[in-house]
Amino acid sequence: MLAAAGAVIALWAGARRHSGPVARGYRWLGGAALFWFAGLIVDSVLAGTVNSSPTPGLADVAPLLALAAAATGIMVLASPWPLAGTAPARPFSVQSPGSLQSAASPASPASAAAASSSAAAELPAAAGTSGSVLPGLADGYVMAVSLLVIGWVVAFSGEFHRSDERPATFLLDLLHPLADLAVLGALLPVLAVAWSRVLVPYLALLVLTIADCLGVGARMSGGHPGILEQLALVVAACLLAVSPWMSAIAARLDLPQRRREEDQAAERAERSAGPFGVRNAPVPSAGAATVIAAVAVLVAAIVVIVSGLASAPASGVALVIAGGAAVLVVAVRILMLVRENAVTVRMWRESSDSLRDLADRTSDMVLICDLDGTISYASPSVASFSYPQDALVGKGLMEFVHPEDVGAARTAVEEALGGLAEDADADAVPGVRHAPAGTAPPPAESRVQGGATQATGAQATRAQAAGTGRFSCRVRAADGTWRHLECAVLLYRVPGEPPQLLVTARDVSDQVALRQQVAHLTFHDGLTGLPNRAYVEERAREALAQGASGSGRAGVIFLDLDGFTAVNDLVGHGAGDLVLAQTARRLRAVVPAQDTVARWGGDEFAVLMEHAASGPEIVELAERLASTIAGEPFRVADREIGMTASVGVALADESPHGLVLRNADVAMARAKDTGGGRVEVYAAHMHEDVVRRLDLASDLQRAIAREELTLQYQPIVELATSRVTGAEALIRWWRGDEMVSPRAFLAVAEDSGLIVPLGEWVLRQACAQGAAWRASSWDVGVSVNLSLRQLNAPQFPAQVAAALAESGLQPAALTIEVGERMLVEDGGLIVDRLVELRDLGVRLAIDDFGTGYASLAHLRQLPVDIIKIDPSFVSGLGQDPVLTMLTRTIVQVGRDLGMQVVAEGIDHPRQLAELREMGCGYGQGFLVARPMAAPGVEALIRTGGGSAAATAGGGDLTADLTGEVGGGPAASDPAVPDVSGAAKPGVPAA
Repeated sequence: MLAAAGAVIALWAGARRHSGPVARGYRWLGGAALFWFAGLIVDSVLAGTVNSSPTPGLADVAPLLALAAAATGIMVLASPWPLAGTAPARPFSVQSPGSLQSAASPASPASAAAASSSAAAELPAAAGTSGSVLPGLADGYVMAVSLLVIGWVVAFSGEFHRSDERPATFLLDLLHPLADLAVLGALLPVLAVAWSRVLVPYLALLVLTIADCLGVGARMSGGHPGILEQLALVVAACLLAVSPWMSAIAARLDLPQRRREEDQAAERAERSAGPFGVRNAPVPSAGAATVIAAVAVLVAAIVVIVSGLASAPASGVALVIAGGAAVLVVAVRILMLVRENAVTVRMWRESSDSLRDLADRTSDMVLICDLDGTISYASPSVASFSYPQDALVGKGLMEFVHPEDVGAARTAVEEALGGLAEDADADAVPGVRHAPAGTAPPPAESRVQGGATQATGAQATRAQAAGTGRFSCRVRAADGTWRHLECAVLLYRVPGEPPQLLVTARDVSDQVALRQQVAHLTFHDGLTGLPNRAYVEERAREALAQGASGSGRAGVIFLDLDGFTAVNDLVGHGAGDLVLAQTARRLRAVVPAQDTVARWGGDEFAVLMEHAASGPEIVELAERLASTIAGEPFRVADREIGMTASVGVALADESPHGLVLRNADVAMARAKDTGGGRVEVYAAHMHEDVVRRLDLASDLQRAIAREELTLQYQPIVELATSRVTGAEALIRWWRGDEMVSPRAFLAVAEDSGLIVPLGEWVLRQACAQGAAWRASSWDVGVSVNLSLRQLNAPQFPAQVAAALAESGLQPAALTIEVGERMLVEDGGLIVDRLVELRDLGVRLAIDDFGTGYASLAHLRQLPVDIIKIDPSFVSGLGQDPVLTMLTRTIVQVGRDLGMQVVAEGIDHPRQLAELREMGCGYGQGFLVARPMAAPGVEALIRTGGGSAAATAGGGDLTADLTGEVGGGPAASDPAVPDVSGAAKPGVPAA
């Protein structure tokens, strides 16, 4: 009794040195020792006599309870299950549908208490969670029966035949040894696997069985226990007492291996907690347990055969031999199957070794993890992430995954564990927790400007849809940077080991960086770094719709640099790029950070305002942008270049975003057409004007191709004799029954480039008409106005030569009129082109002289023959002394330089008188003749230039000279543009 009491105290005290399942196992053993101590006390009270009752008495119940507690303690020690809720939550935790509980939250106290209330409650739960427990129980049952058979045949059957006890009484005497043998057989497979933890308690149970066997004879004879039985009981108690102190004893003896193994086993048990804090016990090795069971069956069969041959009658010998031989064959067959299974397992393990060898050689990273995400193996390729190979072992995989990508990883794991869940009947997978309902990966980035195409929770949906366990994520390297990986998760099984996860990962950081760079280049301008047109169009789709429907206002601002082409021509395209870059910085500095500044293309920029307080705020920002451009010169190539900008504004409305962008562009074009350097807010009529101009350009192109235009001529007369010396060709267009103003369609032709083919047609027609007049022996020339585009055309001198050759007109009969402003703005190229025309023999005239601010001294450098005084000077003759003086000076300079002087816009007799008095040789205007068709000019020539209609005051030309002679209907517009597009006051648009 003292030994039993000491065992109780030692076991309970030793259990306090341990934690978790190890402590619980020793407490169960302490309870077993307590039951044995109680049984000894009861037995001593009853004077140690044998109970003659056919039912177990109080002295028999306590040892049986002690035996059950000892078996439970040994099972708990062999399978260290942690308490519910003590295991930390793991990133790969997945919760079954029947137990939706957050993976991060601990189990409730009630569930912890229920789980730790008794080991008997844990054992069925564990058994029910694995199909591998049933073979272990079967092996234990076979060994228990075999031991009982061997014990009965060898020891107890002879004793029974020698005694005269009834069978019931004899079986009651054998209750303790038989129960001990059954428990020893059932626990033998556990000993084969977990011998390092349960060897000492198992030896104690074995010694106790020997003591019970020795006490059978004493119980049947009614005597006291023998010395050997008592010594065996003391040894069993001592073994139980020292079992929790074995680690301390090993440390004293400098044998730390056992303590280290126990601590590591407990640590692994704590890490591998399942969904309810309980992980299935390690299943005994199928080979070892089955071999032991088969050997026990062989021994039992041999014992039975020998006993049967010795005692059975002759008629039953054959039956004994046949039955025993069948059992022997079955046992041998079991041993053969175990051997074959061992070969299969060895091959499987060799395959696993080959897999690891392949993982060691591949450049992809290979990881093997427990179902809770704990890494148990990492391939050498983790060195590319600056991690030592062993540094990852024992750590959670999700510790290295970016928080935004955890959802994708969990979804992929669920896909990989789908097969395991099916094998375990859908919801009984040990160590697997399903993600709580309602948890979702973080939303994906939506804005394009962020450049990126980052890996986010949206990949979880794609992985789940694909059903392959694949996902993309970002993983932290040892240097703290995030690498992009493409991962695949597979369920990995090895015989005799719990299921694991095989994770393969490939570093795709370079590919992701390349994709991000491509995306950035797709939506950003390489010169300025601003978003480009594609980004604005993409962003405007959402921003303008929200701005039109929300409380604030949204709008678009378009900005175009005025005269930027001249900057490229002046300082080169490289310097022009610097101007664009500086413009981008200035705009970005003014526009609020939440709004978008983009380069639309060329020298055009766009500003997308999404959350303005009101429309005037957008217009005010546009004015500040224009002021920013014009406020300070741009410094490039050691030059300071002043720039202005044409700005257009369009406010968001219910129109599609594309129309809003178009409206801003239209408003900007309107600002540029009206002189530039100003801000225009879009109005509906602007678009109508654009449409009208486009329709007009289309119809004009068709009219040129079909030669539906006509020419009228305004005569030029010699003022002294009233003789017609020439005629200026003016183009007219009848669009159906409506005559289009030359000012309107010539401006459209200039903008669209149609002025070049139109001017070529006018040149050919005028040369042909001049040749016809010359063929009629009339000394009359023709004048044709040129536009800047036409004059700058590369083959224009050749076109003039071809028109002269085709018509047969003498070059001296053709006069080319060039506006004075053209000479001032682009004098160098124009002068060279005029020299080429002069070499052809064509006469040259400066039209609208006096309005282009050309100096009189400049006339000496120009190869011109005629000066045409602008009508603005002629209109003031006789009324404005200054204009009269300037006109007189021009006439005098022209005469001194040997040039012909032609006065335009002569509308009143006083103007004619003043010009004659000044000595001006030639003139044209309403007083002389209105524009008319060629027959009208011919009639005027035949009448002698109107001399018959001279007044008595000295032969002055009068309005009678114009009449309606072939001139067609007169127009009331006093300002008619010529072919160059410049307005010619005093020339009607007939």
